[in-house]
Amino acid sequence: MKRTLDLLASKEGRGTELITLYVPPDRQIHEVMGQLREEGGTATNIKSRTTRKNVLDAIEKTMQRLRLFKRPPPNGLAIFCGAIPQNGPGTERMETYVLEPPEPIRVYLYRCDNRFHMEPLLEILQEKNTFAIVLIDGNDAVIATLKGRRVTIVKKMTSGIPGKHRAGGQSARRFERLREAEVNQYYKRVGGHANNILGHVSDLKGVIVGGPGPSKYDFEDGEYLNYELKKKIVATIDVSYVEEGIDEVMEKTPEILRGVRYLEEKKLVQRFLYEVGHDTGIAAYGETEVRRALDSGLVNTLLLSERLNITHVTVKCKVCDFNEDQLLPPHEVAKLETDVASAQCRKCNNLALMIEKKDLLDEFVEIGEEKGVDIEVISGETAEGQQLLKGFGGIAAILRYARTGSGK
Repeated sequence: MKRTLDLLASKEGRGTELITLYVPPDRQIHEVMGQLREEGGTATNIKSRTTRKNVLDAIEKTMQRLRLFKRPPPNGLAIFCGAIPQNGPGTERMETYVLEPPEPIRVYLYRCDNRFHMEPLLEILQEKNTFAIVLIDGNDAVIATLKGRRVTIVKKMTSGIPGKHRAGGQSARRFERLREAEVNQYYKRVGGHANNILGHVSDLKGVIVGGPGPSKYDFEDGEYLNYELKKKIVATIDVSYVEEGIDEVMEKTPEILRGVRYLEEKKLVQRFLYEVGHDTGIAAYGETEVRRALDSGLVNTLLLSERLNITHVTVKCKVCDFNEDQLLPPHEVAKLETDVASAQCRKCNNLALMIEKKDLLDEFVEIGEEKGVDIEVISGETAEGQQLLKGFGGIAAILRYARTGSGK
């Protein structure tokens, strides 16, 4: 889905000729068709003949696809249609894409623009794990959860601790001891609420601690959060205020989450490299070897580079049982299709060759899902990701146990 969205986001129209349509699952198809007819009537007023024709064609193509549905799928429907220039002016080709989102879409949207609008689908693909935010200073504390772009403030507290100026008649040392005890009780109270609230979050990925002063460090270093939560602290950040600091955390969150995923990927690839380097027999790499390990049920974790841009092409004969597999970069597939269209089968000499093609990354993800293995798509932005792609072909696996006859 992410690769498809990246592809669609890269496409540009000559003018405002590209149609984006999102249909949520509770929308009636006939209502959407009615709006498209109205949009078609409006489009007849477009002055540019080329633009008018392209928009009307795109609306008609979109309606044709909608007619295939009696009702929207359970997660809704997204249709992208328009004339996409191929090699300069006058080379537009009508392209239509129909996607069923992996989760329900909530927005109904029709837009005609010079690009496809991917925002609702991109939001669905964002981080789905929950992160906890604990902001604290000497006066206030806030416990919140962050999932995707949604922040929920779960608990607010005040310390009730008096200022640093002591009342008359108290010695400075006695006042300081009392104040320290109250601060300690305040931290315990915040930690207790955090432990109770966050201990029930099943998909808790990490904890972000913040605040405007040193309180956050005292709280983090003390024994206020339980051991499991302390292990999940992924960042400690400065914010100007406590409650208002949630917005500052949100601004810094993308960098924090990227850092968390970076560390996860680094550990995964380094574990694989360790198994390779020590010849334990628990690592496999390369398209053929990993495919064989998947077929044998040996794979525990499948590592795939998100920059793996290879197409698995199978040339088949419609008459005999001839077939031939090839792994090609996308730009070579079109040439092969042209060659095959006029080529004879090497086995029966008939002009009956056909091509089946599939993105190699998608194919391995599907196989991994069928086998029930853990699938990790590794970015190409890190040194480890580059090493996986360039050194091991972008396909690797950590096995459940050493294969017979390999390893030490």
